[in-house]
Amino acid sequence: MNDFIKSTKMDKNEIIESFAGLKELKNIDRATMIRVLEDVFRDVLEKKFQVTENIDIIINAEKGDVQIWRNRTIVEDGKVTDPNLEISLSEARKYADDFEIGEEFSEEIKINSFERRAIQNAKVNLQNKLLDIERNDIIRRYQDRIDEIVTGEVYRVWKKEVLVLDDDGNELVLPKALQIPKDYFSKGDQVRAIVHTIENMSGIPRVILSRVSPVFLERLFELEVPEIADGLVSIRAIVREPGERAKVAVESYDDRIDPVGACVGMKGSRIHGIVRELRNENIDIINYTDNISLYISRALSPAKTGQIIIDQERKRCQVYLKPDQVSLAIGKDGINIKLAAKLTGYEIDIFREVDEGDYDIEIDEFADEIDPWIIDEIKNIGCDTAKSVLSMTVEEVAEKTDLEIETVEYVFEILKKEFE
Repeated sequence: MNDFIKSTKMDKNEIIESFAGLKELKNIDRATMIRVLEDVFRDVLEKKFQVTENIDIIINAEKGDVQIWRNRTIVEDGKVTDPNLEISLSEARKYADDFEIGEEFSEEIKINSFERRAIQNAKVNLQNKLLDIERNDIIRRYQDRIDEIVTGEVYRVWKKEVLVLDDDGNELVLPKALQIPKDYFSKGDQVRAIVHTIENMSGIPRVILSRVSPVFLERLFELEVPEIADGLVSIRAIVREPGERAKVAVESYDDRIDPVGACVGMKGSRIHGIVRELRNENIDIINYTDNISLYISRALSPAKTGQIIIDQERKRCQVYLKPDQVSLAIGKDGINIKLAAKLTGYEIDIFREVDEGDYDIEIDEFADEIDPWIIDEIKNIGCDTAKSVLSMTVEEVAEKTDLEIETVEYVFEILKKEFE
């Protein structure tokens, strides 16, 4: 519509000239623009003439022309009660001799007759009206699209947020806190996210996007897996640690369809695209079941569980695993067990199963008591488990690792307690 504003610029139309510098306007059709311009002109005219019901404003969008006509009724000389609505016969006949009483007298109002202050006020009024239209249009477009995926182009990157433009040039915001930690964007990049919310900042709506919401992952599955889009496979629950790991529980309403296989695709074709979009986030897809014990076991994937004792009243469970499965169940930084707990709604306590004579523990599992750099020193001499360390003497370990005797003695004390 900026083109329309420019097209109405005329030497005699100072008010139109003042509008020509307005910024590019988005999502405002020509009919709306004409209506807004007419309202702006009418506001100016009302201040000048007090009434506007007898004024015609004609905006020709094709020719870029604006005409304003003031219509008054011709009355006898000395009978004018309202000069804004009536004109005397003698005054009218200054323009044409054949005017008669009772006829309508029309005169064109020249825009350049407006005062400079009126022109400036009109410009401000127009800007405010158009901004209100744009803001309302953004709200209208996006208030019904919460949790839908949108695609846009990165326009500007700041430290705390990224400005994204949609296909219509609307500005969308992707805050740093709602980006995947491994996300990195440059101007011109295409980005996909869900519409998270619409915020109102000092009367200005801001469409907030998110790439960390579990709903974003759910929408990606709907795009990649036809069985989900068709309703044959249902996503029962999703939990995420954005950029690290996600767990998705699915079930099928058709016994002939393997829900996990449908989500993974032939040779991982479907899941690979989602993983790439999420910056290589590991995604565990499991079959949903009402059997809570089995559900918890599947949620702890890739670990293989043993006995599971359920306390339904306290929403807590005890899970027993072989020593070599404990670290898999817990996961890096405890992410796996934390996501399994969120997915099932149960607090999970891990216990090691003890096999007589075979019981051993990986040295990494003592990281909460032994500094990681000490563990690395011990692993560098080929000792990966507690028993492999204890099979040596304190002196041997100290000599091979260059650790202080006191440090090695402390390590031995920690490891021996596990077997007492």
